[in-house]
Amino acid sequence: YTEALESQKSNRGTHDIGFMMYCSFGNGQRLAPNDHYQAVLLESARSLASRFNPTTGCIRSWDNWGPTFPWQYPVIIDNMMNLELLFWATQATGDSTFYKVAVTHADTTMKNHFRPDYSSYHVVDYDTISGKRIAQQTHQGYADSSAWARGQAWGLYGYTVCYRETKDPKYLAQADQIAAYILNRSNQTEDLIPYWDFDAVNIPHELRDASAAAIMAAALYELSMYSNKAKYKETADKVMHSLSSSDYRSKIGENHNFLLMHSVGSYPHGNEIDVPLIYADYYFLEALKRKRDCDIEAKSKSVQK
Repeated sequence: YTEALESQKSNRGTHDIGFMMYCSFGNGQRLAPNDHYQAVLLESARSLASRFNPTTGCIRSWDNWGPTFPWQYPVIIDNMMNLELLFWATQATGDSTFYKVAVTHADTTMKNHFRPDYSSYHVVDYDTISGKRIAQQTHQGYADSSAWARGQAWGLYGYTVCYRETKDPKYLAQADQIAAYILNRSNQTEDLIPYWDFDAVNIPHELRDASAAAIMAAALYELSMYSNKAKYKETADKVMHSLSSSDYRSKIGENHNFLLMHSVGSYPHGNEIDVPLIYADYYFLEALKRKRDCDIEAKSKSVQK
């Protein structure tokens, strides 16, 4: 199944190549390293880096949206998740070009995607001549001024990765601030599975997004290893308890064989409404692994004491 994705290594028409190739071949390289996997990943990193524009300081997200969405150079918060592939490429080759693209994108996104309360817009459009920000919008969320739940989770995860790879304290501070925004929301649900948008108009009668919860949990487990804030792991444990309950965890052989139910792709466009999503399952599994790793580490420290 992994090999079926190989042709995408040369796809320069999408920013999602980090998701597509690092989540597949990247795990392959981690578990069973070989020259073929490495070559595929390096070509993928080159394809992703080709979408970087030094004038805007960002990797372009979407292409060819036409007159309905007249963006010049749209960049979405999801794109933070693709940077991990670039960090890996510098480690693998010693070529700092990939690293520089990643941190420049992260810095530009930090400057233009976040509000004073550390909630995030979904889309920022840039002028390709001046490099300046044109607009701040939310395409898959409720409104431009709202906090789309999965977008907040992408930002949390992305800046946690940036800190891991650079050890730059500004990225840890950013991740901490995003986490504080998410965890301190006054309309936080009892089971900690967020509404598809934190500001959706019909709360508490809005749909939940299990994918946002899974991504958030995976990020919080890792962040807990850097921040030493017990609340992060405690919250992630509660999220995973909820996702593992019958309210969200599907029975074997049902739900098209996905693990989780009740995710939302793009509510405003009537796309993937209250359905299973592959990235919900992926980050659910990753969060389970990270939970186990955190528990093992905590037990080890306890024994040493």
